[in-house]
Amino acid sequence: MDHLDPEHRSENMRRVRGKDTRPELTVRRALHALGKRFRLHRRDLPGKPDIVLAKDRLAIFVHGCFWHRHDDCPRASTPSTRKEFWVAKFERTVVRDAEQAAALRAAGWRPEVIWECETRDSERLNERLRRILQLEQP
Repeated sequence: MDHLDPEHRSENMRRVRGKDTRPELTVRRALHALGKRFRLHRRDLPGKPDIVLAKDRLAIFVHGCFWHRHDDCPRASTPSTRKEFWVAKFERTVVRDAEQAAALRAAGWRPEVIWECETRDSERLNERLRRILQLEQP
């Protein structure tokens, strides 16, 4: 049972942003520190990637673990109320993410996903970004 009344739940859900989220800003700062320049939310690419490094043909999506169903992540829980609604919603999101990644690959881009939980540890995030960018470790 939801502990919030519908009005407060609706207000909470309205606050969920699609752009400029804390995890996305963290990734952007880390990329900038690595000397990379990028564009944001390019509408001409499938899925409007959060971060685009055109020179590297790299499209980075910063996904929330809850909304995009990060495997084996405790943040990817399913609400107990209206379970059928949520399962269907999450399944559509996962399918859409896969379609967008396939469309990017078909167009010659390399899609990468950085999960929200990966942004909480700066060392882990920097290692992941270096692997993605294929940079030498110092």
